[in-house]
Amino acid sequence: MAERNLTPTRITFLELKDERRMVQEGYALLDEKRMLLAAEILARLKRYRALREEWLATLAAAREAMRAAVRRHGFGGVTAYPAAATTPGRFESRPERLLGLHMVEADLAEATAEAEFPAAEPSLEAALCAARFRELAALATTMAGLSASLRVMARDYVRTERRARALENVLLPEIESDLARVDSQLEAIDQEETIRVREARARR
Repeated sequence: MAERNLTPTRITFLELKDERRMVQEGYALLDEKRMLLAAEILARLKRYRALREEWLATLAAAREAMRAAVRRHGFGGVTAYPAAATTPGRFESRPERLLGLHMVEADLAEATAEAEFPAAEPSLEAALCAARFRELAALATTMAGLSASLRVMARDYVRTERRARALENVLLPEIESDLARVDSQLEAIDQEETIRVREARARR
């Protein structure tokens, strides 16, 4: 990268030191944000994995409940069985802010609506099948909100990492190089001035 055209003065040297201090402070803030984001991402990933394991276990239970309901009522009977509610639950979302990021927590509240008509042949198998699939829907809703928040944090982590590396590997080395160059030029100017003063005294 081309060197900046800097006038070698004491003011320039002090301005470069101030610039270095501000860039170092900016890097420290970005590095702290990067660490906080990484810790939060890992914590939420752990939670997401636990939810996924629970979802997979519930899915297996729901499949077994479905098989039991089909054995009891037949496929047609299960298809015609009245639903306990028109939806598996009420979607609820809560906005969340972390380090300036907009995220969301999502849940599926339990539905309270009654079936439109009673079942011709009520059974525990059908009720258990419906309950298991409602649990699946609730878990999937929570996982969806968590996944969306993880994506937001991951994108911001990449941006923060890129900016921190730019300060650490580009701007700070540039400023250090400029400081060294201006300091060397000032030292040379001081030496020239000292020599001129000596020669002027010698001529007297």
